[in-house]
Amino acid sequence: MQSPAPLTVFALVAVATTAIVCGDTAGKLLTQAGVQPLFVAWSRFALAAAVLAWPLGLRRANLRSLLDWRLILRAVLIVASIASILSALQTEPIANVFGVFFIGPMVAYALSALLLGERVSWLRTAMLVLGFAGVLMVVQPGADMGRGMVFALMAGVFYGAYLTATRWLAPFHPSPFLLASQLVIGAVLLLPAGLSAIPSAGDWQVWTLVIVSSLASAFGNYLLVVVNRTTPATVSAPLIYFQLIAATVIGFLVFGDWPDPVALLGLAVIFASGLGGLVLAPRLKTPAGSADPAT
Repeated sequence: MQSPAPLTVFALVAVATTAIVCGDTAGKLLTQAGVQPLFVAWSRFALAAAVLAWPLGLRRANLRSLLDWRLILRAVLIVASIASILSALQTEPIANVFGVFFIGPMVAYALSALLLGERVSWLRTAMLVLGFAGVLMVVQPGADMGRGMVFALMAGVFYGAYLTATRWLAPFHPSPFLLASQLVIGAVLLLPAGLSAIPSAGDWQVWTLVIVSSLASAFGNYLLVVVNRTTPATVSAPLIYFQLIAATVIGFLVFGDWPDPVALLGLAVIFASGLGGLVLAPRLKTPAGSADPAT
């Protein structure tokens, strides 16, 4: 299959990442309205599984594969990441949460080198160190660091481990099936927590946000799968940093949040490290799966 033009890839990734941010924006509105983060997470997995399981190729013949402990472990990691990021969004600006969340690729890089034996590149290491410096500027660690920033860090760490698990399993399962498996397993794992925290049936605004949160995230993640099937990860992966721009703009428009000067500089540094990875892409061999869906 012929790869789409670079401008087309950029447009698709921009739409996908913006949709994911819109899903998390709806999730933040839900948690601020008193809806439990675990219910928001469960509804996201459950509705996305209902909508995408068939298009992603999940059939009765391969349902047994969902019992693979490796797939379950991977699903646990992404469930923990999404639950953590939704908890972080309860109290922190969405742009700051996404900035801290991008510690995930750095964690994945380290774990992939240690556990999967992937080659370490000095150029890529330098870009990730630059990105980590940006994360520290956003977090601004200290005694007054909010609880939400801790959850955002946890989300990034879990996501990094999830990316590593994705690279580990990529030779055994196609990416559409991997996405379908995490949706179905995640919905099952979160079912008890989700059912115990169902909002009032009469609150149509809450249920509208539940649908927006789930479908926007599902659409964004599915679009990334489509991009990754036709585009090398070395091209598409760095474009994921467009999420920072979308999160900053949407956070300001919806919540009136604007990062303080140090955090804003940190976001710029993280974005610059992503662009640096894009410029260096022809010289770096990024493993498949590095641009896998986030949230």
